[in-house]
Amino acid sequence: TGLTLIDGQREIYRCLAAQKEIIEVFFDADSFSSLSDTEQTNLLSIVTQASAQGAAVTPLSSRPFSKIAFGNRNEGIVAVARFRAETLADFKPRPNSPIFLLEGIEKPGNLGAIFRTADAAGFGGVIICGKGTDASNPAVIRASLGTVFHVPVACDTSVAAIQWCEHHQQNIVAATPVGTTDWHTAEMAKQPAILLGSEAHGISSLWFDAAKNKKLALQTVALPMLGLADSLNVSATAAVLAYESVRQRNA
Repeated sequence: TGLTLIDGQREIYRCLAAQKEIIEVFFDADSFSSLSDTEQTNLLSIVTQASAQGAAVTPLSSRPFSKIAFGNRNEGIVAVARFRAETLADFKPRPNSPIFLLEGIEKPGNLGAIFRTADAAGFGGVIICGKGTDASNPAVIRASLGTVFHVPVACDTSVAAIQWCEHHQQNIVAATPVGTTDWHTAEMAKQPAILLGSEAHGISSLWFDAAKNKKLALQTVALPMLGLADSLNVSATAAVLAYESVRQRNA
């Protein structure tokens, strides 16, 4: 259906700002008076903007509202919006900017956190491939604080992602525990595609096979692990490499 649930004032604001279609807004009429003055003002502003764009507005009592709100911070409002990542055939990343390639990221919280990093570090887009979480998952939207609506995103197969990178002559920096280059010496000044795989399975062999066949320019990098753990959370790795890219671009 292409519909998703957005829970949270900031997230709904950012959906509206990105001009995504909001179908309906539900708000907790019983708890309105318990919100702070700022939260009340923001809620009324969201309702006004959404209504002006044609969304239905439905007040609810607290009990039914609690059945549809899922976040651990109740801000008194949720929305149903039409949002789905496009395929690579329609993907239009911002020019002259790095992108993330995310293969098989399973946890919505990790994917949402990577969108926050992509937005903060000025990335041009995110490509999601393989089996994993979709960008329209409500938990991804919540973890991204709504930045998922502002970062160009495509969702496709790993094969399609490899073909897209080959066609666009994309320089790929792949994070892996057995990477051959230190993270801070890898070439990331020229709009790289930073490739990250799932924490359970890593990056699939498809990427390395394509590199061996000279279809892709791919360098592998590793972060030093000086304690007991053998890897960082994938969203932490994304943040480290994203800001190394920022540092090199600004050097």
